[in-house]
Amino acid sequence: MPKDSRPPFTHTAFIWKREGKRPHQGRWLECGVGRLEADGNIFCYLDRLPTGGFTGRVHMVKRGQEPAPPEPERPGDAESDDDQADA
Repeated sequence: MPKDSRPPFTHTAFIWKREGKRPHQGRWLECGVGRLEADGNIFCYLDRLPTGGFTGRVHMVKRGQEPAPPEPERPGDAESDDDQADA
């Protein structure tokens, strides 16, 4: 298949890099691109991976958007909830 006949990449790939002791502590790193093929398969090209803290989680987001922040492990476990409990 000629290079120009392939559809363009429509999504950005992000990976979750864990930073800290708790699984929900970390950040999303942009690591590649992806697209949905005509047969329903997903083609993803990862051009880099972190050295440590890689969980294997890959999140595809439409181009121009940012991934959502991770949800806390338990309700009330977010750092902002801790601040409110002290008040």
